[in-house]
Amino acid sequence: MTRVDFYVLEDLSEDAAMRFACRLCLKAIQGGMPVHVQLENSVQVAAMDSLLWDYPKHRFLPHQLVTGNNEATLSDEAPVETGSPETTGPKDSGGANSPIHLGCDSPLHDTGLLINLAKQVPTFFGRFDRVAEIIVGETKDQGREHYKFYRDRGYPLHHHDLKDWEN
Repeated sequence: MTRVDFYVLEDLSEDAAMRFACRLCLKAIQGGMPVHVQLENSVQVAAMDSLLWDYPKHRFLPHQLVTGNNEATLSDEAPVETGSPETTGPKDSGGANSPIHLGCDSPLHDTGLLINLAKQVPTFFGRFDRVAEIIVGETKDQGREHYKFYRDRGYPLHHHDLKDWEN
């Protein structure tokens, strides 16, 4: 059964949630776990894409963008067909096999970690081993709704209050 972790940050901004998501991505891929980051819109996807190039500081995290037509797109490159191992270009982040996927639509894989930064609980969350919900000041009400959603369906919930997490 999917484990759901709620990370409550004392920070207030959406940017803090994205930075923390980068740290979760790093920890997951170091453990060999694939990651899908579910975002609300293309603006969030672009912001997360930018962060993964240099956050944590001086640390590139290999990732790709996933579009609704089941294509993987490397940052600053043309679409790559799903499952295609070949990519080229100056920002080759591992092709369709990149461990981190960013998108607003359905993921390309169905195991590992789902980091939900979208306003709604994705319908496909149960396909993943773990779900991370990151709560900051602006998203507390949304976080409560997500908590109730998972709780009412019997998923194991874990709560983490984090202070000074960037140090």
